[in-house]
Amino acid sequence: MKSLFENTSEPVYFNVPDAEISYYPHFFEEQKSEELFKELLQTIPWQQDDIKVFGKVHAQPRLTALFGNDGKPYSYSNIKMQPHSWNPILRDLKQKAEAISATDFTTVLLNLYRDGKDSNGWHADNEKELGVNPVIASLSFGAERYFHLQHNTDKNLKIKILLEHGSLLVMKGTTQHFWKHQIPKTAKPIGSRINLTFRSIV
Repeated sequence: MKSLFENTSEPVYFNVPDAEISYYPHFFEEQKSEELFKELLQTIPWQQDDIKVFGKVHAQPRLTALFGNDGKPYSYSNIKMQPHSWNPILRDLKQKAEAISATDFTTVLLNLYRDGKDSNGWHADNEKELGVNPVIASLSFGAERYFHLQHNTDKNLKIKILLEHGSLLVMKGTTQHFWKHQIPKTAKPIGSRINLTFRSIV
């Protein structure tokens, strides 16, 4: 009998230079994905931080939360987040992401995109506390959103991935050094999406 928790669909590997990117479109079954989305939406202590862009302060265009080991904070875009302690559902998801990516994660940054107006601009997960060649495992639940990647020096090298409900994206190797990524806004009337990006603070 097939488990409702995981669907062992074959990953898609992207053959591009300076990166190791794999995508599991149906990492979780539909029913379990729906359960996880609802539980995360209702139980995570979501917050909205201010972010400075070109000298102006704006409310970040999404909600976030941080969970991790030993109270280690995580900083990005001049935002310093203090982690909550792991709860059972996030610990379970962490273990599954670790098994696929062969990495021990210390931290998860959660993002709640409430609608198509919420977004995440061009950036790389290359903060010093993530060390050299960080592994990022990204789970998606809820509305599908496009994930764009672009090479830093060869602007013709681009990837666009539709991140599906219950999917997993893994970025390894030198991906964060040579590529940047974003979740752009969309004018389409879409629902909420929750994204969990597992990472290791060294």
